[in-house]
Amino acid sequence: MFEHIRYETLNARQKEIFNFQKISATLADYGFNCIKLADDWGSADLIACHVNGATTLKIQLKSRITIEKNTPGRILGLPFHTKASGISSSMTD
Repeated sequence: MFEHIRYETLNARQKEIFNFQKISATLADYGFNCIKLADDWGSADLIACHVNGATTLKIQLKSRITIEKNTPGRILGLPFHTKASGISSSMTD
């Protein structure tokens, strides 16, 4: 009844939602609850809160590997989609 979609056929907004859903599912396995932000907040597209109540991650979604120099002095998770492995993750500072 349903078929897998091809990521490359999605428009930019659809890719952002797709990436949010994928990273949220992965982070849920590690005890995080993700909140999609309507507008960027401190360069973050989503906030991930851990069940321990002490850990909160600001994450910026990317449809490709891109690291910009506009986030100096902040730790920001940068998950990105790859053909081989689905969602990957990188941390910058």
